[in-house]
Amino acid sequence: MNKKVGVLTLGCKVNQYESEAMIKLLSDADFQIVDFKEKADIYIVNTCSVTNIADKKSRQMLHRAKKNNPESVVIACGCYVQAAGEELLKDGAVDIILGNNLKTEIVSVINDYFENNGFDRERLEDIASERCFENMHITETTETTRAYIKVQDGCNQFCSYCIIPYVRGRIRSRSIEDCLAEITELAKNGIKEVVLTGIHLSSYGMEKGFGLSDTAKDYLETTQKDSDKKLPLLDLIEAVADIEGILRIRLGSLEPRIITDEFLKRIAGIKKLCPHFHLSLQSACNDTLKRMNRHYTIEEYMDKCELIRKYFDRPAITTDVIVGFPGETDEEFEITKKNLEKLNLYQMHIFKYSRRGGTVADRMPDQVDEKVKAARSDVLIEMTTCHEEEYEKSFEGEVLSVLVEEKITKDGKEYYVGHTPNYIRAELPKTGLDDTCINTIVEHIF
Repeated sequence: MNKKVGVLTLGCKVNQYESEAMIKLLSDADFQIVDFKEKADIYIVNTCSVTNIADKKSRQMLHRAKKNNPESVVIACGCYVQAAGEELLKDGAVDIILGNNLKTEIVSVINDYFENNGFDRERLEDIASERCFENMHITETTETTRAYIKVQDGCNQFCSYCIIPYVRGRIRSRSIEDCLAEITELAKNGIKEVVLTGIHLSSYGMEKGFGLSDTAKDYLETTQKDSDKKLPLLDLIEAVADIEGILRIRLGSLEPRIITDEFLKRIAGIKKLCPHFHLSLQSACNDTLKRMNRHYTIEEYMDKCELIRKYFDRPAITTDVIVGFPGETDEEFEITKKNLEKLNLYQMHIFKYSRRGGTVADRMPDQVDEKVKAARSDVLIEMTTCHEEEYEKSFEGEVLSVLVEEKITKDGKEYYVGHTPNYIRAELPKTGLDDTCINTIVEHIF
């Protein structure tokens, strides 16, 4: 059609992967991909709906798209569509809505719109209802070295603050052989690092009916290191490690319950696996965790961190923490603060609790004042800044490998930037290096 398309991604790494897959479909169909800020014929906003703030940002970006070009066709897709599709259809800035499990239909939907001045919503709903896992595929990414690979979708946890199980559905997984085929192609195209990601990665392959093709079974029978204790995610990681050209494997966010001796023993034997674990927490106070409907205690979480440290030398353990959850008292926050000091994690992403309509927490009493949330957030941000500095300082004078990602200019000087296996960002002086070092591993003294 030779039309210009601008794509904007909001939210998680799964959304990022799905946007990359839509861009590939559009490029293959001869659409011209342009920067979202440019004037385009079509704008696609891959929305997020994890909080009310995310909803607001999604609406703002949809309106910004229409403002960029009032004659453009604006498409809202993703989680916010699942949460508020009817509302979006009434919004004058939105022309097409496309829910989750339908992003592979992007080209046919656009063609249908221009041919018939509309889109067949009933047909799309029928397609979505018949699909289990929406198979998407990428062959390259906007990054030169790293690719996010969506291997799982959906969540069964129903945390009291979270809308995601309602907009993404129940857990479902992508077949191992499909994941391997995609990663193999990416490796041939120069990708050196993959991040296995999902809405609830720890649930990979755990749904009823998840099976393997005969080809995958034959492969795993010859490679599995402990056949009597099977965990599909471990099988996937070990299989990815055998792909030629892939130098590093990272894991998306994990739940504490997946961290066991068996799990760590097997992944510790995978040299390509980076010792970087994002272990979901949300609060370090048991009373708060219970209200959140999180299925572990802070003591269990601490044990899991110690177990990781038993198998890996100074692993980078990161997490998310919500402050100001409904009912969080000063005493509860102090407990969280003290326990986080004990945990001494590499990085903590601190979030002020944001109400989300349709969740249990939104209806809870004792909502915390915004000023109190802000003050608590500041305390934990200061803490994590100190912990981050201490962790990085512990590697001072050591030689670490850096996968170089890009060249930047800082204060008038050029540097090559990349990350170590434990995700420490490194700025390498240009001296002795040139652009051929990009997408290669360089040894660097810290």
